[in-house]
Amino acid sequence: MPNTKLILVDRLSPDESDETFRTLAARPNVRFVRADLTQPGSLDGLPRDIDVIFHGAAMLGVQQVLRAPDCILEVNAASTLTVFNFARQLTAPKRVVFASTSEVYAGTLKHFGIPLPTPEDVPICVDNVTLPRTSYALSKIYGEAIAFAWRHSHRLPVTVVRYHNVYGPRMGFRHVIPQTFTKIARSSGEVDVPSAHHTRAFCYIGDAIEATIRSWETEQTDGEIMNIGSSTEEISIRLVVEKIASVMGRKITIREAAETPGSPVRRCPDTTKLARLTGFSACVSLDEGLQRTYAWYKDRLP
Repeated sequence: MPNTKLILVDRLSPDESDETFRTLAARPNVRFVRADLTQPGSLDGLPRDIDVIFHGAAMLGVQQVLRAPDCILEVNAASTLTVFNFARQLTAPKRVVFASTSEVYAGTLKHFGIPLPTPEDVPICVDNVTLPRTSYALSKIYGEAIAFAWRHSHRLPVTVVRYHNVYGPRMGFRHVIPQTFTKIARSSGEVDVPSAHHTRAFCYIGDAIEATIRSWETEQTDGEIMNIGSSTEEISIRLVVEKIASVMGRKITIREAAETPGSPVRRCPDTTKLARLTGFSACVSLDEGLQRTYAWYKDRLP
């Protein structure tokens, strides 16, 4: 798409601007706008002929959620309202894509049980609202509701994508895979692993991007919720750590630590609808994805 113009919007803290981002932002067809989406009207200066909006701005990460659930709710809800109210003003939008999460399934899994791999049409149940971790799932459920309410009331074409444990280069240090790189690099041989027997199905970033693009380019996905992930390699956290140690060339002893509060026991998406509507299925194996990811991180570990 050589004539595509890209507008990036973020409030962007200083540590989130790296060489890759600066190179991208310097391209002639790319414009970066620093804005706080929690502020109504923060997008008023943008053109009205935008074709596609991808709304992925949010506060996330288990430690942030546990530390500041109030900020999670405020930022994620307010920014989503700002984006969808701006989208109403576009002349002819082709799609508004809302980035949701597999966390929305956690309450149903805990209290009622769900099929695994999990399809998109499973009824959603909110876990105990007194628990800090519930704030993130609730903020994303609210965002999904906004997407479909604005579709109903304002005829916006929308697609909701629920990401399942996406990983890869440039993902920071707040997620299990880069955190494990750091733990192993700093260890003398023993590594603590919380929630060791919980299972996840990880999805490499390249696959997630391709699935997302297909989801907004496909006419049949308007008004749909799409699981984005891989359903072929559900694996325990303990085995993931062992794989990471092998990629790093390190021998370790795993000490199983306590479960992370609120962590779902299992998580694996049913991607049947993704394959049926877009023709896409994940192609990067976990072994290959971990090798690619470590190649980027190995000289950047704190």
